[in-house]
Amino acid sequence: MNTRRAVVTGIGVVAPGGVGTKAFWELLTSGRSATRAISQFDASGYRSRIAAECDFDPDGSGLSGEETGRMDRAAQFAVVAAREALADSGAGDVGVPPHRIGVSLGSAVGATVTLEQQYTRVSDAGSRWVVDAADPYPHLYRALVPSGLAAEVAWTSGAQGPVRVVSTGCTSGLDAVALGAQFIEDGSADIVVAGATEAPISPITVACFDAIKATSANNDDPGHASRPFDRDRDGFVLGEGAAALILEEAGAARRRGARVYCEVAGYAQRSNAFHMTGLRPDGVEMAEAIRVALDRARLAPESVDYVNAHGSGTRQNDRHETAAFKSSLGEHAHRVPVSSIKSMVGHSLGAIGALELAACALAIDTDTVPPTANLRTPDPELGLDYVPLTAREHRTDTVLSVGSGFGGFQTAVVLTAPRGERGHG
Repeated sequence: MNTRRAVVTGIGVVAPGGVGTKAFWELLTSGRSATRAISQFDASGYRSRIAAECDFDPDGSGLSGEETGRMDRAAQFAVVAAREALADSGAGDVGVPPHRIGVSLGSAVGATVTLEQQYTRVSDAGSRWVVDAADPYPHLYRALVPSGLAAEVAWTSGAQGPVRVVSTGCTSGLDAVALGAQFIEDGSADIVVAGATEAPISPITVACFDAIKATSANNDDPGHASRPFDRDRDGFVLGEGAAALILEEAGAARRRGARVYCEVAGYAQRSNAFHMTGLRPDGVEMAEAIRVALDRARLAPESVDYVNAHGSGTRQNDRHETAAFKSSLGEHAHRVPVSSIKSMVGHSLGAIGALELAACALAIDTDTVPPTANLRTPDPELGLDYVPLTAREHRTDTVLSVGSGFGGFQTAVVLTAPRGERGHG
């Protein structure tokens, strides 16, 4: 029987509302929303003109001019988050051989901003079918291949072990952390930088979601537009950001005296094989992912202290996952607090799962459940405890985090307090 276990010893975050883990957690526990009118381009002609943008200064975040010149915004986020996580963990100073350090990074749309900007330039804003290749951007290939994101994180962390990109839509962040935990468990690596990054706030991305009317059109009140589980919700608000978790083998982390936030105790992925953007109302495939993740963690449904919901704010998602919680957790679903941080930091597509796991680790560390901001009129069709408006002190030893991705992807991850420390609150 394999006894290797993955624990989280470092956290790094770039998020709307502030760069760094401290600013991220302060935003979440305050119940404030970072959503606002889009400033990165002229969005006046779009149906949805709001987003949760990061106030990100590459120079102020420690990136050199050369790094900024070659890296897409998403790669910049990832590198800054990884550096903070490595510093937080102290794992870079313990002498682990480079070939025992890995990277598992998620992203749904990769270097969208750079690709769109460069196409606009060489096509004269789309007016030429035959583009001008006389003055190419020298780093365009890096933007084309999603592996460039993981390569940047590997270079900044000195990782010469397994390096992977995970792209499963909006479950990418959860899936990347699960894959990183697998690297630890199967002995492929002793330290893994795991997480996800996304910088999708661009004309093409906004147009894609406008076309299917998935995003909120509450442009007159952007701070209250993201309203998961609310009766008056009208779609999600696009976001951006990155989060990195340092995963280590539990025994090694304990021997070096590392601070351990939590353990990655269980995870599972399922697909609904149903529709590109549609969800079955009964949530059967998400419920199955939850059951398998809890079984892997050897925990009963009643052990879950907090559920970090996908909570996108679309009607079909909120109904779908609420049904999944009721199916997989039984009567306990009506007792356990549930919340969605997308109400505050928006929906950053592939990155959001990693940001949510960072929030879950901090919830365990502080015994605090972040709220669902803007939830003023709960949808009576749903009927669970969605922690409206205000953070809640609550003993949080076991957290379930779930995600749904276009294409029918469903993921559940279970984090627990470090062994020997459960009941720490």
